[in-house]
Amino acid sequence: MIQDIEPRHLNNQYDPVPPDKDSYALYYEEHAVLLKKTEEGITFPRFREIERLNEEIYEDYIYLFSVDDERYYLVQEINREPLSEFTMENTEVFRNADPQYHAFAGITGYQLYNWYKNHKYCGRCGKMMRRSEKERMLYCEDCRNMEYPKICPAVIIGVTDGNRILMSKYAGRAYKKYALLAGFTEIGETVEQTVAREVMEEVGLKVKNIRYYKSQPWAFSDTLLMGFYCDLDGEDKITLDQDELALAEWFEREEIPVEPSRDSLTNEMIIRFKNGAV
Repeated sequence: MIQDIEPRHLNNQYDPVPPDKDSYALYYEEHAVLLKKTEEGITFPRFREIERLNEEIYEDYIYLFSVDDERYYLVQEINREPLSEFTMENTEVFRNADPQYHAFAGITGYQLYNWYKNHKYCGRCGKMMRRSEKERMLYCEDCRNMEYPKICPAVIIGVTDGNRILMSKYAGRAYKKYALLAGFTEIGETVEQTVAREVMEEVGLKVKNIRYYKSQPWAFSDTLLMGFYCDLDGEDKITLDQDELALAEWFEREEIPVEPSRDSLTNEMIIRFKNGAV
């Protein structure tokens, strides 16, 4: 999956040391990121490569994390050159880009970029928020409100019935490939209850024997995904929630029209069932 970057290691401990000329600068605009495509894959600008584009780049930055000994920083403003070798690319590039540790760093940085952008002002009193120097936290000097990054728990659900698995396609989304049922955990429920509720809401089926598989950080939607398999309990007739899904259908193990990819927990769970491991 996208976070599997071994033998490299992501260190997300907040350690706001100043950048040097070789530190990586991550720059985003909405759903786009500044990067360079090479024969080896993607890379991000180092401070020395773009320092001429912003005289305050060594003062106006936010420390993000490190991968091994390489440090990554969020930079706020760059006067981009029209003919630069670095270009703005949609963040979807991180799903398949190499090297994988850069892809994971890029999408993780994007999650933090969105958090900082969305919490520029205090949600309680509307004043400007300030960054803590000791931890990854924003605070309001006026009303003392404090904000930490929030992660949304969600479930990926492999509903099985003997040699069959239930797969679906989302309604109204750009992603058109087959997926498993999924949904966010609501306040007051366990993740196991989320599994049963989402299956009933989206396809009108009851399930049993709910069992945890593994988890995945999914920065594309600020989510911590938790994968579960469960067994059909009773009738297999699908009642589709057309607001959420374009279709849902049962597939025999040997007929699953999905090939392995590296990015998602959903794909891993489907391929695991396809190969007879479930």
